[in-house]
Amino acid sequence: MLDHVFLSVSDIDRSIAFYTAVLAPLGITNRHDYDGKDGPPGHPDLKGFGANGRMFFWLREGLVAGGAAHIGFVARSQEAVNAAYSAAIAAGAIDKGAPSARAYYDPRYYAANVLDPDGYSLEFVYKSWQHGDQ
Repeated sequence: MLDHVFLSVSDIDRSIAFYTAVLAPLGITNRHDYDGKDGPPGHPDLKGFGANGRMFFWLREGLVAGGAAHIGFVARSQEAVNAAYSAAIAAGAIDKGAPSARAYYDPRYYAANVLDPDGYSLEFVYKSWQHGDQ
């Protein structure tokens, strides 16, 4: 299991606004700013997102390689996938796959795909079997 991910973005304020809107339907609503000067030399400033007492998704201003990352966020329901996708499109994301079953993986795999403002691939995923649903 991963503990955290850092994602370099070109415009930190734009990305904070984007991810605040997009991650809220997934229950990722906690925000924390980390001042890099509090860390070891050269540590970047970080803008964190999390839930349930954990900060796990961090943005930092830096070099962007949009196509270099694909990040899948867990959704608790198909409705949450739909809401995250809608929020992303409203916040300026590019559609890469509207919400639907991804039968080529599993008929119970429900997801939506977008590109964020820097071109990173995001997926909002509901896998019913991972939530006790069949």
